[in-house]
Amino acid sequence: MADLRPHEEDAGLGRLLAPRRPLHPHPGCAVTHLYSDHDQQVFNQHRNLLFSVAYRVLGTVADAEDAVQDAWIKWSAADRSQVADPKAYLARIVSNLALQRLRSTQHQRETYVGPWLPEPILTSGDTADDITSTESVSMAMLVVLETLSPLERAVFVLKEVFDFSHAEIAEAVERSEAAVRQAAHRAREHVQARRPRFAADRSRQRDATERFLAAATGGDINTLMELLSPDVTLWTDGGGKVRQALRPVVGAQTVAAWFAAIGKVAYQGVDPADMNAELVEINGGPGMVFSGLGRVVATVTFDFDADGRIITIHNVANPDKLQAVADGTTRDIGPLSS
Repeated sequence: MADLRPHEEDAGLGRLLAPRRPLHPHPGCAVTHLYSDHDQQVFNQHRNLLFSVAYRVLGTVADAEDAVQDAWIKWSAADRSQVADPKAYLARIVSNLALQRLRSTQHQRETYVGPWLPEPILTSGDTADDITSTESVSMAMLVVLETLSPLERAVFVLKEVFDFSHAEIAEAVERSEAAVRQAAHRAREHVQARRPRFAADRSRQRDATERFLAAATGGDINTLMELLSPDVTLWTDGGGKVRQALRPVVGAQTVAAWFAAIGKVAYQGVDPADMNAELVEINGGPGMVFSGLGRVVATVTFDFDADGRIITIHNVANPDKLQAVADGTTRDIGPLSS
């Protein structure tokens, strides 16, 4: 479980979130700067970038979308004639909002029932073609980012993924440039020590995922054992909403038995005959979606070792975290989105 204790360096960061207002104020509302269709087009042009930043900082779709919505509110109320670079301005706003929101959710994550995993998203092949983008949005990397302080996480995302300068980041997170440099150094060292090693090529990953899917749905424990590293670890996130393992499941034999049961017994109230398993791209890599009785039941993603065997499995079954997959939206979360 990630160390999610509050960090002193983040005390006093930012201001309170802007109060929510309708996107289209009614005639009686007092709005200092009315927005035009062009202003909305400019915002929409950078919406993917804003979501990409917020999602990597927060690890949840709903919170990231809320941060983008709040960024729109600030943008629509700002004196946009004074904004020389809308892209940088909007990125600064959403970064600050995401950072504030991350700090406000710290207690919820500390008291979460069982392991807390990021919310999975469906991604496009374009994302998978960009190694840096793929790694930065993978479930494995997002889990590592959970172990950073909110400030370190925001700084790491802006510097390492989106290539913001230290000066630009300092403005975004309302810190001195010196403080940002220190946070960037700490975050980089921390991530490098814990980041997963992406040694297996994508074709081998996809082949292993396809074989795992067939073996799990067919109850083939021997094939599952072949695909798993001896010290494989399974992390399951039910959030207390559905029954899942509250601690990591370790070892090929135990993990293989856990998945082989899917093809033989009911899982989350869905009988094997009613269960549908599909191979899809999740967070930049091959993954599986299990569904049945009109709902998404769980997602499964993998990390691979140097030999192409599965070393870590992330299984998200908390229904609150499956809406983004259930609605079928494929997201472009590359760093150059604009």
